[in-house]
Amino acid sequence: MSTAQQLWQPLVTGEKLSREEFLRRWEALPELKFAELLEGVVYVPSPLSYTHGSQDSVASFWLAYYGGFTPGCEAVNNATWLMLEDAPQPDCCLLIKPEYGGQSKVERRLGSGAPELIVEVAFSSAARDLGPKLRLYRDAAVREYINVLVEESRVLWRRLAAGEWMERKPDGEGLLRSVVFPGLWLDPAALLRKDIPRMTEILQQGLAGLEHRQFVESLAKKKG
Repeated sequence: MSTAQQLWQPLVTGEKLSREEFLRRWEALPELKFAELLEGVVYVPSPLSYTHGSQDSVASFWLAYYGGFTPGCEAVNNATWLMLEDAPQPDCCLLIKPEYGGQSKVERRLGSGAPELIVEVAFSSAARDLGPKLRLYRDAAVREYINVLVEESRVLWRRLAAGEWMERKPDGEGLLRSVVFPGLWLDPAALLRKDIPRMTEILQQGLAGLEHRQFVESLAKKKG
């Protein structure tokens, strides 16, 4: 095989590759924007649907709003991560920056390690999100994992505890609240119907609370 052929080998769904070979091929295909390596297997998704993109934008807004009011935290969308021996591309993440004590970093212009929280919108991607990604994120120590199950009209929020996923249930007010990010509150029904005013109202209540203020203070001390 010529050098040119080696450089321009495509990425094919179902092919088994090392992470380095996966990234080498992808970097030679600048027009390809979405691809993942999960448990050593390549996934090149079909074009994203309008439904997926619409729900993704609402979840991204929620995380970005929280990050904007929480110094030391940052929301990231559709970035590729060097995670164990794989390279997933989560829909959206919320992380604590490394200088504030976070568990991930930037390496080779990519995310490296595991962000503290990941959100995946599960529509056509449900088999990946609830299969190899569920296992990978557990093994890599993602601390909270949220699936927006579009076809089931359900939000599934898991928290890592003693190396295993535990599902978090809505409280008496119908809200889900992060343990890792104090003040990150969610009305899951509002997320599913894309009711941004209601989501913002609930999130603002969380941001105004004592737990969030104490969290921000603790992050500042870690940086100091």
